[in-house]
Amino acid sequence: MVAPHPDDETIGAHALIARARRRGVAVRVLIVSDGAGSHRASPTWPRVRLVRERRRETRRELHRIGVTACAIDFLDLPDGDVAAHGGDIRRALSHVLSMLPGPVLALAPSPRDDHPDHRAVAAAARPRRGVNWRAYPVWPAGQRLPAARAMPLTAQERLAKRHAIRRYRTQTGRITDDPHGFALTAGQIAAFSRPAEIFAAMRR
Repeated sequence: MVAPHPDDETIGAHALIARARRRGVAVRVLIVSDGAGSHRASPTWPRVRLVRERRRETRRELHRIGVTACAIDFLDLPDGDVAAHGGDIRRALSHVLSMLPGPVLALAPSPRDDHPDHRAVAAAARPRRGVNWRAYPVWPAGQRLPAARAMPLTAQERLAKRHAIRRYRTQTGRITDDPHGFALTAGQIAAFSRPAEIFAAMRR
């Protein structure tokens, strides 16, 4: 699983990851950016503090569904400028994938995503023998992917995912002293915790 920002892994595939871990399937997560771009002007949340907390949020939520800290890699590329580091992303992906026994189901953001960081990560997801790439949607919230397959969620899985997204508190309203800071809306959270997770073949 490769996520452009801390929380995209939960938005994209919380239930799929949880099911995989319950069945004993190995899961590894690569977080590409440092996540520092959401509140650049906050005086109480300077970059170092925000990056540390976003890492903590990611580790905590993944631990809840069976992914330990040693299975999470943080590449720490600059949030908002991921496209300038395509080579770094490709090398990191190659390294992570080389450590996993095949065949591998690998997840990356959709190349159609509205966010440039997400599209840059999608572009780095190159074909590789033994790796089956699938795209997941993030932005805009609730988007549909062409020819996507839906994985229906149980009511319990859907509720667990909604709660997990809300626990990324740096992204759901905890930081209030940046007038241009980012916060997920209730509508976006609802769209991200819809009745199914959807995945599509990566199109080049």
